[in-house]
Amino acid sequence: MTQPAAREALKQRGFRLTRQRQILLDLLDRTGAHLDAETLYRLAHEQDPKLNRVTVYRTLKMLKESGLVDELDLMHHAGDQHYYETRRKQEHAHIVCLRCGKVEEYFGEPLQRLKRQVEKTFGFQILIARTEIGGYCAHCQVLRAQEVAEAEQASAAGPAAKGKRG
Repeated sequence: MTQPAAREALKQRGFRLTRQRQILLDLLDRTGAHLDAETLYRLAHEQDPKLNRVTVYRTLKMLKESGLVDELDLMHHAGDQHYYETRRKQEHAHIVCLRCGKVEEYFGEPLQRLKRQVEKTFGFQILIARTEIGGYCAHCQVLRAQEVAEAEQASAAGPAAKGKRG
């Protein structure tokens, strides 16, 4: 989000764009990653050593309530950890690998069609839509298949191996 756009969005909500707020928004924009509060604190603290954890958490809460930042749980792949990203105009799905935690973003017409269909079917005005899809990435699918095969081999060999020892 550009500095003028952030300044205007905060001004409309009665807030100023402070240095700390700008640092956090810049980090979220620049990294392009989904960052948790601790990582944001660590990165922001490198830029401004006076910045403390409480300020980061309060600022994230305010940015979220102002609609500039979205808070995500990303299928709780890291427990109760929450992640943050700057809000985008186009809604998108987060596709999360439940094994390695890799996150992909999907922007596509099917999501927009689903939104329109829900609005039409239920007479519902959607203001925000969040979609998270959990599964296994291609790499983790291979690893899981290997683990399942090894477990099946160990299970099949287990009783025979026990009989030979006794």
